[in-house]
Amino acid sequence: MNSKEKVKNLRDYFEAGHTLSYEWRRSQLLALREMIEKEEEAMASALMGDLRKPYNEAWLSEIGFVRMELDHALKRLKSWMKPRKTSSPLPVFLAKSYVQPIPRGVVLVISPWNYPLLLTLGPILSAVAAGNTFVLKPSEFAPNVSQLLVETLPKYLDPRCFAIVEGGPEETQELLKERFDYIFFTGSTATAKHIARAAAEHLTPCTLELGGKSPCVVWDCADMEVSARRIVWAKFTNAGQTCIAPDYVLVKKSEHHALLDAIRRQIVALYGENPEESADYARIINERHFDRLHDMLGDGDIVIGGQADEHCRYIAPTVLDNIVPDSRLRTDEIFGPILPIFSVSSEDEIFAEIAKNPEPLASYLYSKNKDLRKRMVQTLSTGGMCINDSLMHLANINLPFGGVGNSGMGLSHGKYSFDGFSHLKAVLHNSTKMDLSLRYPPYQKGWLKWMKRII
Repeated sequence: MNSKEKVKNLRDYFEAGHTLSYEWRRSQLLALREMIEKEEEAMASALMGDLRKPYNEAWLSEIGFVRMELDHALKRLKSWMKPRKTSSPLPVFLAKSYVQPIPRGVVLVISPWNYPLLLTLGPILSAVAAGNTFVLKPSEFAPNVSQLLVETLPKYLDPRCFAIVEGGPEETQELLKERFDYIFFTGSTATAKHIARAAAEHLTPCTLELGGKSPCVVWDCADMEVSARRIVWAKFTNAGQTCIAPDYVLVKKSEHHALLDAIRRQIVALYGENPEESADYARIINERHFDRLHDMLGDGDIVIGGQADEHCRYIAPTVLDNIVPDSRLRTDEIFGPILPIFSVSSEDEIFAEIAKNPEPLASYLYSKNKDLRKRMVQTLSTGGMCINDSLMHLANINLPFGGVGNSGMGLSHGKYSFDGFSHLKAVLHNSTKMDLSLRYPPYQKGWLKWMKRII
């Protein structure tokens, strides 16, 4: 069955009204939860096969996170589906006004390889909760997870509400020729531009979760060891292949050496003297990304790590200092276990350095300086932000997650995802008990005066 036929079947099923009820949506969320419970070992094994992702990390950052999102949605689904009452202004004071979330229709979810379960099942559960049918395009770079989804999803979900299309860029291009009612894409900015162009042909709205050079600022640090531990964990989790990982560090010149020393100690504490032997350290996804990262190792002084083994796609947790001026480390998202360190001498220099790149998906500040914290929160254009931590804003499902500018558009997580996969229909239900003549022609003398008072 080709893409056109798959989309038609899904649209027919949606338009027949099968996905609208609370009971159907809840049953599908419960089925996904059952899948998470029963297939946990298979999921962890697939992640190990694609990324050598450690079991604990796989559960914490993917399997357990999806389970948390499912539980959150199941508890709140009925309230999310209800009409949301609003007030009615004086000109329609007898009317009842409300917002009714309705499903968008047939949606497309294109997921990435770096967190292939979380960033597939997260959007899928939100699409189903909102009452849509969906097409899933998993990443060809995570073949074990992709195959697992092909084999597993039909055992649990209503097979008439979804279709899976595997393959690479050619299959994706064919898929994008079809008209969808919404597209949820997670991946690179370059690919997102192709997605957006294809979506524009059908005026299809999109959520684009991208990435960018997320800065990490260390300035008047409150606790250097704790800060270094959190930076090391956030940067080298999943071998740095995280869209909101700290991409580079801007550190106050007087704290530069103290930070390097603390990072060195924390890398040993988390991954041992030889991280290659650690059971808790992942690998690079494929040879192409390994080669890209390996080429960057020569763009500065290696002060920590630097070891690499192409046969097992291993690159040690690495910190670089004295970065060469024209290095890609300054302009490209690294997306790997390489952390450049830059010294800065003033707060203005912090903002000047960050402004050299497009808006990032996340930013991090480790500081006890209240004025700097306030300035960064209020003036820095960034998708999300943590103060004295990294990544953990993602753990709060009550916070929206999304980018700005080059780092993406749209919001996800919890109710934000439900709303993204819904059309929020404005409804006004007026009364016929009173019908003011003021709004109808022929307009009487003094009409505008009265209208100005009412409005």
